[in-house]
Amino acid sequence: MLVASLLCVAVAIAVVALLVPPADRSAAEGAPTSAPSAGPTTPAGIVPPTPTPTPTPTLVVPPPPVLRLGGPVPSKGSGRFTYASGRGEVLGRAGTLRRYRVAMERGANEDIGEFAAKVDASLADPRSWIGSGRLRLQRVPDGAGHDFTIYLATAGTAKKMCAASGVNIQINGRPYTSCRGTGRVILNLDRWRLSVPHFVSAKVPLELYRTYVVNHEVGHELGHGHEQCPRTGRAAPVMMQQTLFLRGCVANPWPYLRGKRHAGPSL
Repeated sequence: MLVASLLCVAVAIAVVALLVPPADRSAAEGAPTSAPSAGPTTPAGIVPPTPTPTPTPTLVVPPPPVLRLGGPVPSKGSGRFTYASGRGEVLGRAGTLRRYRVAMERGANEDIGEFAAKVDASLADPRSWIGSGRLRLQRVPDGAGHDFTIYLATAGTAKKMCAASGVNIQINGRPYTSCRGTGRVILNLDRWRLSVPHFVSAKVPLELYRTYVVNHEVGHELGHGHEQCPRTGRAAPVMMQQTLFLRGCVANPWPYLRGKRHAGPSL
């Protein structure tokens, strides 16, 4: 009887276990009862950084070239000159060495150092006269042995200096061009500051005109005469009188182009 009673109690407990649902397992393990987040979240109180926009490239437009200088140009000076100091490097690879001085009239209101630097740069370029491979040039100070002098003079003084060498630089009664006398290259301050109208209208930079006038007048000192435009549309020979006209050619300050002497028919 006792065994039968115990068996009945065990059967009853099993039936009760089957009828009572099991406890929520997730709650027992401390797992979250809400759905998981869709992605990472920013902690409270922290503002996410704002993305830095990619800068748009800015197109830098170079300033227009200087065609001529403004302001009054002294027409007369003292007639006395200041000479550039120091000795420059020897320009050119081989050949005869010719030394030159650089001088500027007092009262021209220009900087002698800047003038000398422009002269040196014009003659140092391999497209200048040293491009022949048979000539070297060097600037020397006053008092040193030299072969010629490059002067920057007011129009009035340039007129007198050129006339003393037998050259008339007047156009329509005004001292207009530059010139060369024996041992003297004389650059007119008017042209140095103002260029010439046909260069200005063609928007040719003043620096190009300055390079041209240095190489042109030094070319005379080296024994070269005037030349003509070889053909319409071609670069003007440096020994062409570009201060007066271009006659279909394009302004050019160099005697050597692409390593070869650029010349035109003799005038």
